[in-house]
Amino acid sequence: MSERLVPYANVAVQLGLDAIAMVPGPNFTRAVEHVFMSHERPFVLVVPANGSPAALVPNLELRSWDLVGFEGAVFDWRDQSGYDAAFGALLAHLKIKSLGVEGQVMRVFVHHALKEAQPDLRIVDAEKEISALRMIKTPADIAALNEAIAISERALAKALDTVRLNQTEKQIEGALIRALFEEGADDQSFYPIVAAGDGSARPHAKAREDYAVKAGDALLIDFGARKNGFAADITRTVFLDHASDEAQEVYDTVLRANLKGFEVTKAGVSAHEIDDAVTGILEQSPFADRIRTKTGHGLGRDVHEAPYIMRGNHMKLPAGTVFTNEPGLYDIGNFGVRIEDDVLVTETGCVSLTRFPKELVVLKC
Repeated sequence: MSERLVPYANVAVQLGLDAIAMVPGPNFTRAVEHVFMSHERPFVLVVPANGSPAALVPNLELRSWDLVGFEGAVFDWRDQSGYDAAFGALLAHLKIKSLGVEGQVMRVFVHHALKEAQPDLRIVDAEKEISALRMIKTPADIAALNEAIAISERALAKALDTVRLNQTEKQIEGALIRALFEEGADDQSFYPIVAAGDGSARPHAKAREDYAVKAGDALLIDFGARKNGFAADITRTVFLDHASDEAQEVYDTVLRANLKGFEVTKAGVSAHEIDDAVTGILEQSPFADRIRTKTGHGLGRDVHEAPYIMRGNHMKLPAGTVFTNEPGLYDIGNFGVRIEDDVLVTETGCVSLTRFPKELVVLKC
């Protein structure tokens, strides 16, 4: 078995299962070091606890699959004949009774095809254990994240330079997206959030075509570039023309909470402890009723992955973990502020992979 598949075999052993199955997505990409699309054609990689791996591959993907250097059996199928026989052949070859799958990624029709091919097959959700293999980043992973973040920060600086009063949120969004690709992004990490005024108080707002930014608005931008398979996730909130006394006080509170996250983070500290410290700053402020989100989430091949930085998650973070530190305060109908950095956990503390300035900025536009 290829060395890069051994950790997945170990997960099967750990869970007392005969095999692990993955479908196109971040775990699949990590395992085979190539990107394949998730579409209507089932595509499954199976790694047994013992023995050689096997794959069910759409026939039209076979030439691309050759690039993987896969060492196991391959069962291909064509649209014209369907995939039922290929699933039957795959499971007959593997001779397994239990299978761990990615509960958040595998689609229902693939699950059903497995069960139809082998009704007594026990299918278990092993999402947590499979995805946990991505939590500790390698030096190559960190390099890819750093590149994605650097592209994002250059794009943000470029986009902010073009902001003018009376532009719509959609126009600002367009400038940001253009800048991302001009600076070298392979793709966007996710569709960006560009929200001004009362829109900034909605944590997952969408840019409006009919809202023109005005003096005094908060402008919240949450976005990221994807590069070499890894995603950046950054938020900055700026103010246009001027910031009110209230805006300055809210911003200062969020910034203090963000900085507290850096202060308490190091290997061995739990996600609960980080969120408790960060959220505690917000709770002790006059704006406690504006808290609407947890502190953050893991970041890597997925924009949201383990660990989730929230109270009640007592997972102790190992060195090499990357997560977002993104406290925010949101006054519905008024304005919101979020400051988000991408953080690498080290043995002695942490490092901010995000370097874009985060002192309060007022754009003279």
